[in-house]
Amino acid sequence: MTLNPADAHDTIRVRGARVNNLKNVDVDVPKRRLNVFTGVSGSGKSSLVFGTIAAESRRLIDETYSTFIQGFMPSLPRPEVDVLENLSPAIIIDQERMGANSRSTVGTATDAHAILRLLFSRLSEPHVGTSSAFSFNLPDGWCPTCEGSGQAATLDESKIIDESKSLNAGAITAPGHNVGEWYWKTYGETGLFDLDKPINKFSKQDRDMLMYAEPQKIKVNGKNTSYEGLITRVRRLWIDRAEPPKAKQIVNFVADIATTSTCPDCQGSRLKEAARIATVNGKTIGELATWQVDELLTFVQGLDPKVGPARDNLLGILQSMVDIGLGYLSLDRAAGTLSGGEAQRVKMIRHLGSPLSDVTYVFDEPTTGLHPHDIQRMVTLLQNIRDKGNTVLVVEHKPEVIKAADNIIDIGPGSGKDGGELVYSGPLEGLAETDSITAKYLNTKLTLREARTPPGVLKVEHVNRNNVRDVTVEFPLGVLTAVTGVAGSGKSSLVSAALSERDDVLVVDQSAIRGSRRSNPATYTGILDKIRAKFAKDNGVKSALFSSNSEGACETCKGLGVVYVDLSFTSGVSTTCEECQGKRFKEDVLQYKVNGLDISEVLDLSVRQALEVFKTGEIAKVLKRLVSVGLPYLKLGQPLSTLSGGERQRLKLAAQMTENAPIIVLDEPTSGLHLADTKTLIEMMHSLVDQGRTVIAIEHNVAVMAAADHIIDVGPEAGHGGGQIVFAGTPEDMTKAQTTTAEYLRKALA
Repeated sequence: MTLNPADAHDTIRVRGARVNNLKNVDVDVPKRRLNVFTGVSGSGKSSLVFGTIAAESRRLIDETYSTFIQGFMPSLPRPEVDVLENLSPAIIIDQERMGANSRSTVGTATDAHAILRLLFSRLSEPHVGTSSAFSFNLPDGWCPTCEGSGQAATLDESKIIDESKSLNAGAITAPGHNVGEWYWKTYGETGLFDLDKPINKFSKQDRDMLMYAEPQKIKVNGKNTSYEGLITRVRRLWIDRAEPPKAKQIVNFVADIATTSTCPDCQGSRLKEAARIATVNGKTIGELATWQVDELLTFVQGLDPKVGPARDNLLGILQSMVDIGLGYLSLDRAAGTLSGGEAQRVKMIRHLGSPLSDVTYVFDEPTTGLHPHDIQRMVTLLQNIRDKGNTVLVVEHKPEVIKAADNIIDIGPGSGKDGGELVYSGPLEGLAETDSITAKYLNTKLTLREARTPPGVLKVEHVNRNNVRDVTVEFPLGVLTAVTGVAGSGKSSLVSAALSERDDVLVVDQSAIRGSRRSNPATYTGILDKIRAKFAKDNGVKSALFSSNSEGACETCKGLGVVYVDLSFTSGVSTTCEECQGKRFKEDVLQYKVNGLDISEVLDLSVRQALEVFKTGEIAKVLKRLVSVGLPYLKLGQPLSTLSGGERQRLKLAAQMTENAPIIVLDEPTSGLHLADTKTLIEMMHSLVDQGRTVIAIEHNVAVMAAADHIIDVGPEAGHGGGQIVFAGTPEDMTKAQTTTAEYLRKALA
């Protein structure tokens, strides 16, 4: 039988990949298979998957648009690779947190709310109308008072305007409204007001015009000019907007003037009265949006069969959410409050029922934040996507996912300059025959360590938050405690409510690190100041020359290394600065060296490489702490915006380890870590305990559970079915317990 030429394109062919630390990698990736990419953190697996295969697929698709459309899109460079063949369109589902837009919820992000609105437009009593009448994002349905936000802001006008002063004397205290500035001219050059009269002497008509006038056109010097009252403007610019302001001055101003509370008219439901009172089987759409997904699933199953197609569609979405471990969420949960792992799984929902085939789906550690109980469900979902004829590429560290792969591609052997090579490509059986670090740890059985005896306990009573209700918890002191439980069981709520407000507790979480585009590990940990001082001392010049914010910065890019073009209406574009070639500094500054390296070359070093240059002193101490928390591969000058949640947390930990807080709380510190790096992090946590600290780690990782001195298991289920302490004791005692977590700990030790 003659092979059809089309059947010859069954592998993605990569030759000579050199993105980041990749060293001319040649590999064939089988299509329509579940491919899992493994390797220690920083080995180069993401550079191969995201930086090479997915990036080139996206670039080629972008080139199919018209030149006009491409003008509005970011210009993507071709990845450094000699040959890249047989690509299919790539859909990237990463852990990027969803935007903080208050109108984006779990329901809107998954389309579940849109279908629920459709069902209400058909079945509600009294009948309201089209589905748009149940939308809080459209004027047809939103509450006119809060315009669908569910929140109403009360403003302290005395902090916006000093009514004892005149406009000329600087009565307006809002940012950008100083006398003579552009915003001030709206009021000072209209001829509407006496500029020298104190505001409290204005007539009611003039004061209302100044403060509360709706947007309108007025005549100024014979020309039509836009005008709005001061309070109207403040609300439009900074209060009543979907995206919160980002400028620090504005954020602080809003926090000072505004008190936000539930909308008094809609009571937070966001909808007009007609949509608020319409019911289906005795429930309003607002009520159903607050229910957990697993509860809503049961309700939808009982709906009238005459809306079968829409009902079945919604059931499919809700069932997928339950299967993917998100049954504890509600449709009204703000998308911006989801963790990186939750956000990634919410994005997956749209694709699980997609009719598309022969697509490449790219996942970045999809099991992040999942309990072992939920990981097998995730594996099944990945296999379902594959079985529809799609190619699945997964960057992952979890043994359960690796063992389920059709094909494993291991990149290493180490991280940074010690990685970037193809260690193995093939089925699971062949991995064990290699010297791969992944193979070594994949087949290493866990053992329990001898638990320490705590010298005392910290008892916290009547803990209440989210699904945790009136719980009393005892945290043993001077030991390593793992707080466990299925996703959504309430473990983070329990620990946060019990400990976060205490002065003797240091909480290191995965939240974003505040900073500018210039922020990097060197600036965040403080070692850049010491590196600059060493450059200055060794070369007999000012340290300001070695700051990308100061005298030594490239004048073209202002020390950023890239030139940003803000397109306002779409994503901004950044291109490498042609003047400094991305080095950030002036050419004459790069003449000064320390140990043969200029300042840009030092910032391009990984932490481990930097330790070979700075072997003693305070710089070496900080670098060693970064290694101990599993970040040897980070570059000193790598923008903080490129770090994952787990990397951000470990960077914070390294920077704050010198603080004297006796109790340290970590939120899933092994997130994104290879099995080998997890061992390093566990050793670091035990070293903190050996120094007399109490370490409390919220974790799903069975390796951390086995290494802990004490375990507090929260459950028994997620959401309303959780919030209780179902076990507290040593790991050895837990192996005899009958909880979901205990079951998986026993399996890991078997």
